[in-house]
Amino acid sequence: MASLSYDLTLAGLSVGSAAALTGIGLIVTHRATGVLNFAHGAIAMVCAYLLRHLTVEWDWPLWLAAAVTLLVVAPAIGLVLERVVFRPLAVLGGDPAQTLVASIGVFVLLVGGAALIWGQGARADVPTLVSADPWGQLAAAVVLALAVWAVTRFTRFGGELRAVVDDRRLAVLAGIDADRVAAAGWAFGSFTAGLTGVLLAPYVRLDPYGMPLLVMEVVAVAVAARMRNLPVAVVVALGIGVAQSQLTRLHPSGWGEPLLQAVGANLFVVALLVAALVLPGIGTGDALPRTATARVPTPPGAWIVAVVLFLLPLGFAGPDLTTSVQVPALGVILLSLVVVTGRGGQISLGQAAYAGLGALFTALLAAGRFPGLPELPTPAALAVAVLLVAPLGLLTGWPAISRHGLALALATFAVGVGVSRFVFAQPYATSGLTLGRPAGFEGDRAYYLLELALLGGALLLVAALRRGRTGRALAAMRDHEAGAAAAGVSVRALKLGAFVTGAALAALGGGMLGMGFQAFDPAAYDPVRGLLWFAAVVVLGADSLLGALLAAALLVGLDAGTRGGVAAAVIGILAILIGRFPGGPYEALRTATRRLRRHPHLTPTGTRARTTLTPTPPKPTPPTTTTTAPPTATPETPAAPPTALAPHPPGRAAGVPPPRPPTLEAHGLSLTYDGFTALQDVSLLVPPGRITAVVGPNGAGKSSLFHCLAGTVRPDAGRVTFAGRDITRLPAHARTRVGVARTFQELAVFPTLTVAENVRVGAEQGRLRDPKAPDRALRLFELAPVRDHPAADLPTGTLRRVELARALAGDPHVLLLDEPAAGLDTAEVAALARILRALAADGTALLVVEHDLDLVAGLADRVYVLTAGRVVAAGPADQVLDPPRALEGEPP
Repeated sequence: MASLSYDLTLAGLSVGSAAALTGIGLIVTHRATGVLNFAHGAIAMVCAYLLRHLTVEWDWPLWLAAAVTLLVVAPAIGLVLERVVFRPLAVLGGDPAQTLVASIGVFVLLVGGAALIWGQGARADVPTLVSADPWGQLAAAVVLALAVWAVTRFTRFGGELRAVVDDRRLAVLAGIDADRVAAAGWAFGSFTAGLTGVLLAPYVRLDPYGMPLLVMEVVAVAVAARMRNLPVAVVVALGIGVAQSQLTRLHPSGWGEPLLQAVGANLFVVALLVAALVLPGIGTGDALPRTATARVPTPPGAWIVAVVLFLLPLGFAGPDLTTSVQVPALGVILLSLVVVTGRGGQISLGQAAYAGLGALFTALLAAGRFPGLPELPTPAALAVAVLLVAPLGLLTGWPAISRHGLALALATFAVGVGVSRFVFAQPYATSGLTLGRPAGFEGDRAYYLLELALLGGALLLVAALRRGRTGRALAAMRDHEAGAAAAGVSVRALKLGAFVTGAALAALGGGMLGMGFQAFDPAAYDPVRGLLWFAAVVVLGADSLLGALLAAALLVGLDAGTRGGVAAAVIGILAILIGRFPGGPYEALRTATRRLRRHPHLTPTGTRARTTLTPTPPKPTPPTTTTTAPPTATPETPAAPPTALAPHPPGRAAGVPPPRPPTLEAHGLSLTYDGFTALQDVSLLVPPGRITAVVGPNGAGKSSLFHCLAGTVRPDAGRVTFAGRDITRLPAHARTRVGVARTFQELAVFPTLTVAENVRVGAEQGRLRDPKAPDRALRLFELAPVRDHPAADLPTGTLRRVELARALAGDPHVLLLDEPAAGLDTAEVAALARILRALAADGTALLVVEHDLDLVAGLADRVYVLTAGRVVAAGPADQVLDPPRALEGEPP
């Protein structure tokens, strides 16, 4: 028994050492560049294939092949990726969402390229670089960890590395060559990936899909180390490896045996689920790369072309028709990503899991093998499967409530891998399953017609979710989550609804795909497929119905018409270019053709001739009386802000007497961040019909107080009351709906929506829902001339009015303004002051947090001076506001 334990421990150390190498590479790359390298496993796979090719196909000596692979090719891959793919993204600002999609694009490209070059079959003749004895691999992992630690701590390069990680732009200003640091990090990370691949290849399945996924499963090691701590990564990797080996000794009887065997074989997957779903997330960037303009309009006639193309397979026969059957089913699956990712702005790498569950549940229900349910006809089985899978969308929807960017990507990827390993790969769940087609639709042509009908229904559903009140709320959440919550959108419920709807559509498409194959094939729903589907939808237009249909046709058609892997390679290339063309290929093509268009112009001779031939117009006679018309606004020259307001706010119909406005109060608020006291026993009153201001130096706690009042931060102690009601625990969107609205220091408009749609979101989600309120707000702020323009195309002064109009469209009782004069010129500040005075005169309670003391002095009725989290002075503006003392936080 002791010998068995020792042998299992050695085997676990061998696996753990390879996992430790992966963790070290991921951490170093992330620390040097800020990128979670999803392509790490694909690089490992390519290096393993290359070593085999050099030794088996070309008969190179093992030592020479290993040297070329690990010391030349692997670092070169990292340098090329840094220079060609990720450096341009870093120059543009290092958006975590774009780097994530580019990283997935590299993964997909390498997987597709490997399938094209070496085929999709598994290889079992990979040479062994290091014997199965774990001590060599363990020594390599420990030496690499110590080397990285020493370089980081005791060398100049290590200091530069830490500076680049903290703030790349500031490091560049300090004279540090950030590109050199990033290149070194990528080269080292790729070297560790290659080393992991050549060490693992002799003992695992080497194929373009299996090894990359296996390596990516151990990303849990890096996440558990918070992407920073190398010793923790090594210890966690070795511990999981040894535990996984020791679990193979246990053989319980009954139903627990297959479950324990699955856990023992996939302990790194369990660790990934725990790290992604339970541990604090890494990365706080937005979830989805998006353009700064409105949605690209569909080209004229595009839908007619799409309908014709989808009807063409009805004239096919034989294998061509059988292959075409996959396209509508995959189109439905990709439409689920349009809902979750394109419209909702949430990254989802686990849609393949829901599609597979839809196919599996349909097969089980049709065969009468689903626990607790009878055997059902195939159409009923598909419908029930969709209903069963839809609530499972909460598996990814719930983490999305509090996670963004990398953290959400890991959570959804972990769910997809977990379902694949613990459900699809288990014989007790999937063995002997067949999946027939509905009666009357057994033939390929008849079944294709049925699929077109289901695809049409899915298109109508998704189109409905892109329009109307729900569509605008989803777009608002995608564009600016905090702004959407401030407008009254229930972000939490909307996210869950998007994921549940996406899971239902994916299950429908998965069931259709399974009926097309007439069997349940777990390989069709592999997590790598989920990455490919996600990349395809994003690069071809995440918010485009036609983009999803085009992606489905490309993914099926390219691989069917050529060699397997072409579709992945094409999608990978497009995903790599996402940073350069965020609007997708169609927008890039339209931009290119616009540049190629000839713009005729006169030569100097022609200009002189036109000047000579054009008669000089006579001077106009001055009129005796002059009437000045209001200027017409355009996107380039917006109309001046209004000088007065209507006698009632936009959200209240004319003739309706205003109720007695309630008061917003803060009672003894205290707030601490990581031991730092931001607020200490702060109390203030925001009465109706008055303008209250909060001033103070930077770091005084003004923003913290504002967030506590707006509902984005909950204080540690104290209460916030509104009309005598305790709203301390009320979230931001709920406060908006009871009458406490806000604006932001940094503009919180929704750039993909028009001006009118921005204002309509506030009217639909605010305290009152008056269908005429948006039009009144647009007229009130003289925004009607630009109502149909995308918000992204307008200047800052106009956007301030858009944000204010959106906040007032819901008829709030209290309006919280966070530095409303930021970015405005003198004339716009004066106009803003007139607007705020008119609002106060109408009975609205206003709280202004502002640095411009001149604006506060001429505007506020009562001023609170905040310093070091305490109120040091409060009273009428003319008595309290002494600019030098206010800035220093001294009482008058």
